[in-house]
Amino acid sequence: MKLNGKVLDTPAVKVAAKDKITVDGRPVGAAEVTRLWRYHKPSGLVTTHRDPAGRPTVFENLPPDLPRVVSVGRLDLTSEGLLLLTNDGELARRLELPANGWIRRYRARAFGRVAQEELDQLKDGITVDGVRYGPIEAKLERSQGAISSANSWITVSISEGKNREVRRVLDALGLKVNRLIRIAYGPFQLGVLAPNAVEEIPRKVLRDQLGKDFV
Repeated sequence: MKLNGKVLDTPAVKVAAKDKITVDGRPVGAAEVTRLWRYHKPSGLVTTHRDPAGRPTVFENLPPDLPRVVSVGRLDLTSEGLLLLTNDGELARRLELPANGWIRRYRARAFGRVAQEELDQLKDGITVDGVRYGPIEAKLERSQGAISSANSWITVSISEGKNREVRRVLDALGLKVNRLIRIAYGPFQLGVLAPNAVEEIPRKVLRDQLGKDFV
C-alpha cells in the first residue's frame, strides 16, 4: 500500500481527503455518496436478494440502472407499500433502530369485529405468545356498506417493527389481516408512488432528516 507514492510501513497513519492511496498499484476510490430511495413494494415479492424457495424478490424487480442497494427493514411476502432502499449499509442499520424513534405507519384491512375501545388498549403495549410489543396506536378508519361488521380498515402506528408485528397483534384481538400496506416510515411517505416504482429522495431532504454529518 502506498500513500501519495510512498510505501506505508505501518497501518497507524492519518489520511486526509486529498491524499492518494494505492493498493497493488490500483487507486482506492472515494467513498460512495449515501443515497436513499422510496420503493412501492407490491404483494408477492420477498425482501431478500435470493430466495431458496425460488420466489420472486424485490431486488430482481428493481430498475437495472439502480446501484446495489439494501433495504431498510423488510416487508413480508404479502405485505405491500413503502420500502426504503439505500446504498449505505450503515444508514440502513441506523434507520432500523427503535432508538431513533421513527414511526412505521400501516393501513390494515382486517376481517373480524373490533371496537375503537379495544384498539385503544394497545397504547399500553401487549404480550402475544410470550413476545412483548411496545405501545401501538391503532385507529379504526372506516367501514363500507353491508360488510361493515366483517371488514375494517385500521391505521396502525408502531415504533419497534418486530417481525409480523401488526398481523400478530391484530390477530390477538380476533382480527385476520387480509391486506397490509405500509404508508410511512419515519418522515418518508408512500404518497402516490405507483406499485413497483422507485424514486430517489433528494439529498437536501436527507440532510434535513438525517443531519449533514451522516450524509
